[in-house]
Amino acid sequence: MSQETRPPQEVMQSHIEVKPETAKVEQKPAKVMPKPAKPPQISLEELIGTLKRVQDDIGQICELTSEEKGLVTAFFESFFSLMQPLTTTIPVSTAVLPEEMGEVVQANVDPTGHLMIRFRNDTTELRDLRKESERDLMIIVMKDVMPKFNQLTDAYRRKIEKRMKFLSSVTKEVQKISKAFSTVTSQ
Repeated sequence: MSQETRPPQEVMQSHIEVKPETAKVEQKPAKVMPKPAKPPQISLEELIGTLKRVQDDIGQICELTSEEKGLVTAFFESFFSLMQPLTTTIPVSTAVLPEEMGEVVQANVDPTGHLMIRFRNDTTELRDLRKESERDLMIIVMKDVMPKFNQLTDAYRRKIEKRMKFLSSVTKEVQKISKAFSTVTSQ
C-alpha cells in the first residue's frame, strides 16, 4: 500500500536526516497527530434550555439598562445642582484614565457630565459621560472625582463657617454699639 492510498491515520510522513559522521542518509517516520475529538453533541432539550437562559439574560439586560439610564440621569441632575455653586470643573487624574485613550495630559469633568480631555499633541476631546457607550469611563472618572468633590464641599463649608464666625462677632459688637447709641440719642 503506497502513502497515497493509505487512510489519513496511517500516513506516516518521513523526513530525511543526514548524519555527518557517517555520511549516511536515514529516513525516520514522523509522528502522526491524532484527529481532534469531536465535541459531544448536545441534545435538543439542552439546546432549547440554553436558548431560554439566553432569552432570560437578554430580558434582564434590557431591564437593567433601562434602570441604569434612569440612575445616570438622576445622578447627573444631582451632580449638576451640587457642583454648580462650588466650581465649574473638577480635575480628573490622568493616571486613572484607560491607556487606550492615548497620551492624556489633562482631564476635567464639568457639572453636566462632560469630560474634557487634552492630549500631549494639544488636541482636545469632549466626551459625554451620560452616554451608554461611556458608562465604564464614567465610573472610572467618578471614582476619582468624588473624593475631590468631598474636598470642595468641605472647603465651602469651612468658608461659610469662617464668614459666620466673623459676622457673629461683628454683629454682636454692632448690636452693643447700636443699643448704646440709641440710649444716648433717645435722651
